[in-house]
Amino acid sequence: MSGLRLAVSWLTVLPVPGPSTVDRRVAARAIALAPLVGLLLGAFAAAVSWGVVVFGAPPLLAGFLVVGLLALLTRGMHLDGLADTADGLGCYGPPARALEVMKSGGAGPFAVVVLVVGLGLQAVGFGSEPWGAVLLAVVTGRVGFAWCCRRSVPAARPEGLGALVAGSQPVAVPLLWTVAAVVGGVFAVPGKPWLGPIGVLVATGLVLLLTHHVRRRFDGITGDVLGAAAELATTAVLVVCAF
Repeated sequence: MSGLRLAVSWLTVLPVPGPSTVDRRVAARAIALAPLVGLLLGAFAAAVSWGVVVFGAPPLLAGFLVVGLLALLTRGMHLDGLADTADGLGCYGPPARALEVMKSGGAGPFAVVVLVVGLGLQAVGFGSEPWGAVLLAVVTGRVGFAWCCRRSVPAARPEGLGALVAGSQPVAVPLLWTVAAVVGGVFAVPGKPWLGPIGVLVATGLVLLLTHHVRRRFDGITGDVLGAAAELATTAVLVVCAF
């Protein structure tokens, strides 16, 4: 339960007290259980989107409301990670310079473009797609955490969230969650049972490519990379399920 409590208090603004002690073992459990938090957030996002559209609002408005509410519920951490990762990857220079850019807290041109495009795609998807696709997208985004933290991927820094959770997940953990998402994805888009599973597989492939690239570019992962992976996977599922 300490891992689940940490996952909820870590990844949402819900008033759930975290464990008194946070060590690598508890943090690893939190990462492994993050998709359960995704189920909670995804159910909320699907309910809001459906409710707003039912009451007559345009789908795009519903989508932007969901994007904003998810940002509030997650403290904007994943979006911040996406922006910082984009600026780090767009930076010239050695890994130390890229990590310095990511840590600075500013938003450069790469961050702005990635956020505008990413949030725009999410808003369209959240507002127009079936509730099952919305739920699947948010859950798959949280499965991305475990893929980033699998045992073959080191931390880029000796301190911070990345150092606490990097290499903490046996590959069986993200693999099992991905299989579950693929199976559940069959029901995500009525009449098109292949779209959900394809979306999950595309999202997984993109997260694996991201971790491979940041390992070459930064020498490992950081907490920002986890946020970027979650947003990337969520967006990928929404895009695929739109077809």
